[in-house]
Amino acid sequence: MLAMYKVSGYSSDILAGMDQAIADGVDVISISMGIDGVPPYEDPVAIAAFAAMEKGVLVSASAGNEGPAFMTLHNGIPWMLTTGAGTIDRQFSAILTLGNGNYVYGWSLFPLNAWMVDLPIVYNETLLSCNSSELLSKAIGQLVVCQTDTGRSLTSQIDTLSQTQVAGAIFLSNDTTYAEIGGLPIPGVVLNLVDSPLLINYLKSTKDPSASIKFQQTLVGTKPAPAVAFYSSRGPSPTYPSILKPDVLAPGSKVLAAWMGNAATARYGNLYLSSDYNVISGTSMACPHSSGVAALLKGAHPDWSPAAIRSAMMTTANLLDNTLGPIKDNGLYLEQASPLAMGAGHIDPNKALDPGLVYDVGAQDYVNHLCFMNYTSKQIAAITRSSNYSCTSLSDLNYPSFMLFSDKANSSTSMEFKRTVTNVADGAATYKVKWTVPNGLSVKVTPDTLVFHDKNEKLSFTVLVETDKMKGQFSYGTLVWEDDGAKHSVRSPILVYKMYW
Repeated sequence: MLAMYKVSGYSSDILAGMDQAIADGVDVISISMGIDGVPPYEDPVAIAAFAAMEKGVLVSASAGNEGPAFMTLHNGIPWMLTTGAGTIDRQFSAILTLGNGNYVYGWSLFPLNAWMVDLPIVYNETLLSCNSSELLSKAIGQLVVCQTDTGRSLTSQIDTLSQTQVAGAIFLSNDTTYAEIGGLPIPGVVLNLVDSPLLINYLKSTKDPSASIKFQQTLVGTKPAPAVAFYSSRGPSPTYPSILKPDVLAPGSKVLAAWMGNAATARYGNLYLSSDYNVISGTSMACPHSSGVAALLKGAHPDWSPAAIRSAMMTTANLLDNTLGPIKDNGLYLEQASPLAMGAGHIDPNKALDPGLVYDVGAQDYVNHLCFMNYTSKQIAAITRSSNYSCTSLSDLNYPSFMLFSDKANSSTSMEFKRTVTNVADGAATYKVKWTVPNGLSVKVTPDTLVFHDKNEKLSFTVLVETDKMKGQFSYGTLVWEDDGAKHSVRSPILVYKMYW
């Protein structure tokens, strides 16, 4: 069963809506919104989420769309599941067929089912920047070629062309950002620079080049995917930096979604089109994917706490894309994505059903961590909306990741983390630890072997993380507990972040 709650941006409205959902007995709350720059004791999402957690309700929230800058994330509170946005192995395309019969697929989201046949192509250095409406007016009824490495962005070229009467355009660009969030209000196709020589060689080989374009083509299995969306907010959380966020990555770019029938979904020139469905990008699209997986886990394991569900999703997340290489970051020119962008990795529902071990946390543990973070009793009471809690210890949180946040930019620093894992697999098992960290970071785990005799047995270990001459603002690695049958690999990210003031 699915219940929908409509709230405005007012704090009281958000609190009332989430409290009502809790009272109605939901298992998972999916909230694709967040409040930026607000401490937890003033954040209605964080406050309502604490009450949900107390009742065994998992709150799944979006990370925000302010990337790729670091420390732009909202919903960084540890008692929620926070999701960043990734791309999907699907490309909305058009087929560009050249006059010599060669063809290539390019990106296109032109909203009409059209086929442009044997149109002449205008290709010269004067027009490549596509910045002059006057020059483009001489290409009425023809296809023009535009390149973004001429100093003009893809967005500005599209804006200029939409004011002309050219028949269409072929864009040569490696700009992945526009393909994630932009539409195409003119007949056009975008070729990446790897595929563009096929076109350029043809144009140079004939005096009268022509091409046909067939729109509304969809490719699946495109590579590399997933990648971190450029807009997805990066951690650490500016209001709760001691916990590594986001937790996981989920599909968020170009997701097919229901839409208001009386609102525009696409544009063709100056004509706005409407539909009951739209293709939407954002962490607001990624969050419901995580929420659905959380609901699946709750159905399979009704006795699991929200923290156990989050742990299962994090420790089984995938670090590889469909090329079997590390997941890339679209906001960093396809460099390897860090945990600040993708958390523990991309969600894997099937693996999450059987994680082997989980890191469990209860309400008192969160309160103890708030005390550890020097929150006052008044601030803690504002979050818990209760006077029943007091600090029983000052301790780090039993979280499925290891975050060392330091404001000592140029000095060595260290932290010892204590963690407890619960065996949720059937029967006895022995786990051995392994880790991977770059130079400048060292890790010591005690003990290095965990021997479980029964299901639901708990065992503890410590992790000492030390830095020395760390290069850059942050450094990261992984810690993995693997059982003796290699059936379960329980992976956690390790990250050190040094604040530069």
